[in-house]
Amino acid sequence: MSLKQSQEQVDAWIKNHGVRYFNELTNMAQLTEEVGEVARIIARRYGEQSEKESDKNKDLGEELADVMFVVLCLANQTGTDLEAAFAKKLQIKTDRDHDRHHNNDKLK
Repeated sequence: MSLKQSQEQVDAWIKNHGVRYFNELTNMAQLTEEVGEVARIIARRYGEQSEKESDKNKDLGEELADVMFVVLCLANQTGTDLEAAFAKKLQIKTDRDHDRHHNNDKLK
């Protein structure tokens, strides 16, 4: 599924099940909350913190999908074409970072 299709699917879900979008500030706070949930799993599962028993069954994919859902909501609310924006950003990063990363001794 493309980013455009994802944005369309989220918009349809909001219209059919969500009544309306939360306002942008609420969605920004919700995004922060969801990113925090991803950070908790990563820190405890892959980092040095021990994983609590209650966190062991948390699904990282599901939490990352929560982040994506809110990002797609924010994009829809602000009239942002994420597919175009992502393609543009990937080109910028490719042009800017190709040699930089290949020449970084820390990555070797």
